Amino acid sequence: MNKSLLTNGLAAAMTAGGLVAHQPLLLSVGLFSLSGAVTNELAVHMLFEKVPGLYGSGVIPARFEDFKAAIRNLMMEQFFTDENIDRFLSSNAGDRALDLSGVIEQIDLGPAFDALVATVAQSSFGGMLAMFGGTEALMPMKEPFEEKMKASLVTISGSEEFHGLLKAELERPDMLKDLKAQVEQIVQSRLDELTPELVKTLVQQMIREHLGWLVVWGGVFGGLIGLVAGLLQA
Repeated sequence: MNKSLLTNGLAAAMTAGGLVAHQPLLLSVGLFSLSGAVTNELAVHMLFEKVPGLYGSGVIPARFEDFKAAIRNLMMEQFFTDENIDRFLSSNAGDRALDLSGVIEQIDLGPAFDALVATVAQSSFGGMLAMFGGTEALMPMKEPFEEKMKASLVTISGSEEFHGLLKAELERPDMLKDLKAQVEQIVQSRLDELTPELVKTLVQQMIREHLGWLVVWGGVFGGLIGLVAGLLQA
């Protein structure tokens, strides 16, 4: 339901009814109600759209850069502070086992196997290996090697010793500084993807429904003022 359209429609109907029926009181209520509703409707519209000749209209798109800066400052100064990051690392949340199995499964261990083959070929076993077809003879071992290596990495990454070392490394002051800088860069890069039109759309979606009540109450209070004005003139 469009609150603004309904409010303006009722106010216009009362105004028209007062004119047709020659009812000054109804006409006064309708005019004041329509005035309040239309004025608030214009105010809501002016938040998002630039109206020629009306200074201060289109404030949200016009203050686009300030909007982005406010989000960035909120994220970095309220959420990703040194204290909050350190508190997280020192809390139970920081002590939880970090499951890296998904990441490890996606790692390409081909270079590791190639390095192993090169090491064997350059060792004292290289001559013996040449008698059995050279490094090509080791190729059937590639898939089993990668599977066992990934299984070993998953086991290592899940150990308490590994998490203790990881936590100690993350809690280093210089590491915290680098981590915060990286987070700030990520936040800024995402904000740079925003456009004034996108920001306007997002804000409209969030608050237009609630701002619609401004039009409703503008019509209601305008109507009450009109009623008082009409009674005083009667």
